[in-house]
Amino acid sequence: MVSRQHQEPAVKNESVPGSVEACIHQLRQNAVIAYPTEAVFGLGCNPDSESAVMALLALKQRPVEKGLILIAANYAQLQPYIDDLGLTDAQKEKMFASWPGPVTWVMPSRTSTPRWLTGRFDSLAVRVTDHPDVQRLCLGFGKPLVSTSANLTGLEPCRTAAEVHQQFGSDFPVFLGNTGGRLNPSEIRDVLTGELIRQG
Repeated sequence: MVSRQHQEPAVKNESVPGSVEACIHQLRQNAVIAYPTEAVFGLGCNPDSESAVMALLALKQRPVEKGLILIAANYAQLQPYIDDLGLTDAQKEKMFASWPGPVTWVMPSRTSTPRWLTGRFDSLAVRVTDHPDVQRLCLGFGKPLVSTSANLTGLEPCRTAAEVHQQFGSDFPVFLGNTGGRLNPSEIRDVLTGELIRQG
């Protein structure tokens, strides 16, 4: 009897829509979820699942060639996907000084990193977040998430869970939390050149 009681909460939480446990369960099923980030809600999925990433790209009507952003709870989660051996100490210091936080860095990718993440590039855009909800998701899932703004083509990015449900339907899995309150999406920079790719 005791062991059954210990197992019940996990099962209950998995079935509570909007909970971190329910969203992690969806990610493990290779579903696409929406979750709050620093400025807007993001769409995320398992980066190692081609079917999950393709489903996300289809939702966004985004071509695979463009590549995607990975968002992580810590740098260690990103290391299976990126090749940082060629970075200078100064380049690393500049990157680490901005993390955790709303700056995305384009880094050389490993040759083993799937093309559904890198697109036509030999690089990958990555970020270590300071948003507590995203940290919980990534830590609970055990790996980074694909991160792209939650909006259908031609519509504004969603800033609330209600807006996600308006655009994607009432059954779409959403982590019920709040964005970090920033007005603009993350700044994107090239780690090798320092070039600003997108203003934050």
